[in-house]
Amino acid sequence: MSRSISKSLLWRPWTPITQQASALQIVEARGSRIRDAEGTWYLDGISGVLNASCGHGHPKLIEAATQQMQRLAHYDPMAASHQPAETLAARLADLLPGDLNETCLVNSGSEGTEAALKIALQYWRNIGDDRERVITFEAGYHGSTFLGQQLSGLPFTVSDWTAPFPIDHVAMRESPRALRTAEGAEALLALFAQTLENGAPAAAVMVEPLLGLGGCVVLPEGFLAGLRRLCDQHGTLLILDEVFCGFGRTGRMFGFDHDGITPDIVVMSKGISSGLIPLAAVTVTSAIKETFKNEPVAQGLRYGHTTGGHAVASAVANAVLGVIAEEKLVENSAIQGARMLEGLQALQSHPKITDVRGLGLIVAIEADCPASAGAIAETAGRNGLLVRHERGVVRIAPPLTITTDETLELVDKLSTAVGLLG
Repeated sequence: MSRSISKSLLWRPWTPITQQASALQIVEARGSRIRDAEGTWYLDGISGVLNASCGHGHPKLIEAATQQMQRLAHYDPMAASHQPAETLAARLADLLPGDLNETCLVNSGSEGTEAALKIALQYWRNIGDDRERVITFEAGYHGSTFLGQQLSGLPFTVSDWTAPFPIDHVAMRESPRALRTAEGAEALLALFAQTLENGAPAAAVMVEPLLGLGGCVVLPEGFLAGLRRLCDQHGTLLILDEVFCGFGRTGRMFGFDHDGITPDIVVMSKGISSGLIPLAAVTVTSAIKETFKNEPVAQGLRYGHTTGGHAVASAVANAVLGVIAEEKLVENSAIQGARMLEGLQALQSHPKITDVRGLGLIVAIEADCPASAGAIAETAGRNGLLVRHERGVVRIAPPLTITTDETLELVDKLSTAVGLLG
């Protein structure tokens, strides 16, 4: 006997139990538009789960998935390799700067964080050191698996369990608006310098180039370059979490490209497969991988998943890289992002708006309180635009394929929603 589906049995993550039944049900998506079960079309201001980099239903991605699925869906990554994954690893090595050549493929950004931390801590053991301390932003977000949660001090992701190694969280003492100055960069770097100097030698510093769930905080120009110098001075690995920012989202291929630096380890996901199929990548320098010949048990990386480096996912990612290049989506992200930010800057004069900030196709409207941000998102939704809000910040991150007309439409709908605030 089959169960009735009139009452949803789906337990949706990050959603209060009392709100489970009132979910918007999406049934179709095309380009920058999505349609609900009632037949209403919306402009997608959040790219699905911030990952539909090439828009929804791109034919070249569907074709790549279909052809690969007919040929080989996947095979045990411990037993054998396959061409889609090999090609993707080579293409990432070409895209990434410096000696970032060696890639491990997993399924999600959270898994990528776990892999990056395991690699970083094992690296120190491989070279005969016992470094374990990790430094990160208190307001950072690096996933919801065990180690990822340990890195975050955000109230909705902070872990209730004891960390397996020392973690120091750096709190930002300035507002996001005040942070975007030369003085803000200097003060922030001073906090990281102090944290690096106080305590045992740090194994790694791990940060996002732009703090996503931590409030869409745009870090000051030159901060990452300064952090790279600090890590070099202390012999500490620099891990950059590009899960949200990577593959054109900030108007450059990677968020760290704005400061022209090379991390030791980079974690990538979301835009890498445009939301079509789960995939993440962790790329490290050849020097780090080389030390794993000294790993005492397997002489290699003791981390992996059944579907890590999935052949279909890898084929889609290769198609994504092709679409990004052919359709100049990184350039479009920079152009449309600047147009969007310029159009929304006028909202800063509203008494209930404290800041409007952005980088590429990541734009945030910070309201005076969570209720105001919620009202903006709700009004925009009724007017045909879906955006997200967290802790007083409305976050906008449409597909990189967004057109000029759609950008202007988005600005108009958000401006109307803010104008209706009491």
